[in-house]
Amino acid sequence: MTQSRRRIFLGALIGAAGLAATLTGAPLQAQDSDATSLLDEIQARGVLRVGTTGDYFPMTFRKVGEDEFVGHQIDAAREMAADLGVEVEFVTTEWKTMITGIQAGRYDIAMSGTSMSLSRAKVVGMSTPWGINGFVPIVLKKNVDRFASWDDLNSADVIAGVTLGTTMEDYIRRELPNAQVRSVESPGNGWQEVLAGRSDYTVTTLVEASGLQDRYDEIQMIFPEQARSTLPMAFLTPIDDQLWLNYVNHWVYLKQTSGYFDTLNEKWGVVLKE
Repeated sequence: MTQSRRRIFLGALIGAAGLAATLTGAPLQAQDSDATSLLDEIQARGVLRVGTTGDYFPMTFRKVGEDEFVGHQIDAAREMAADLGVEVEFVTTEWKTMITGIQAGRYDIAMSGTSMSLSRAKVVGMSTPWGINGFVPIVLKKNVDRFASWDDLNSADVIAGVTLGTTMEDYIRRELPNAQVRSVESPGNGWQEVLAGRSDYTVTTLVEASGLQDRYDEIQMIFPEQARSTLPMAFLTPIDDQLWLNYVNHWVYLKQTSGYFDTLNEKWGVVLKE
């Protein structure tokens, strides 16, 4: 791309970013016109590199005996790559190293059912939300009667299973501090500790809980009408690449207005907060 064409392209993109910022309330940041953006690099290499964990049903997972990633976020990644006119490459990551993977340039974007948080906002870019999630507990069906309210979860007599590095771990340690915490490394998961009987409950999202109780007859979410926290679901990008983040924001907005995410949510049985 010539320097003059690049200036025109950047001007159009930044102008569109102003519209997105107005619509979303997000601040518009300028970027040096001579800086190289991942948007250019992705198109030059012909590949969108997507970091994903593969352990969050129905967002990103592998079917038993298969290596290929499938799920809601995997479909979204393939759609984004197609709209960019490039191929997609999935890079396996873990929750505790997801952000460092972005910072180290291992992948261009993380699409794994991630939620927004202020701690993440300090170190990584976050897209316009594509949906709103919330936290609910999940327990074994045979133990449902043990818990009449959220307060019953905040007891030294119960064990909460959590996956290291997740917002669910942060929530349990902050909001349910009296519970014993059993931490597991990815690809282990808090709900697996519940299923195995090593933990009494875990806290997960409406998205995952609805999928898990469909997959496993032994598991049940409780208090879905009292889902806690407001968790905007977003894709993660490098914090210092505003042009790439602008493109991702525009992509999310246009896909929302076209009904793409509604269709995708229905396909994967994704339940979100109203």
